[in-house]
Amino acid sequence: QVQLVESGGGLVQAGGSLRLSCAASGRTFSFSRYSMGWFRQAPGKEREFVATISWSGSFTDYADSVKGRFSISRDIAKKTVYLQMNSLKPEDTAVYYCAAQIPERPGPRSSPYEYDNWGQGTQVTVSS
Repeated sequence: QVQLVESGGGLVQAGGSLRLSCAASGRTFSFSRYSMGWFRQAPGKEREFVATISWSGSFTDYADSVKGRFSISRDIAKKTVYLQMNSLKPEDTAVYYCAAQIPERPGPRSSPYEYDNWGQGTQVTVSS
């Protein structure tokens, strides 16, 4: 059984920072190499790619809208992936989801269809 649990969301003023965490649990995570990603979904909009990181951490990719402001990282031992969000803007307001691709497979990993498991999401609200 696979479980992903996000935390760290909240209300922040524009220009502020938040760090999201996503903790993975389940037997599968102990024996497989997996990639992780962050997506977000605002009301009335489709779920969109935010960032991804490979198993080794050597490959990361970001949506153009967050490049230079957001940073994805992971702690393999803790089975946790992080999303550091700086210089937040009102347009970053959304529910943020983490996702896992198990096992890790080739590809850009920027589409939600490339991921196998999802967390329940955490709300991020940026006020102007």
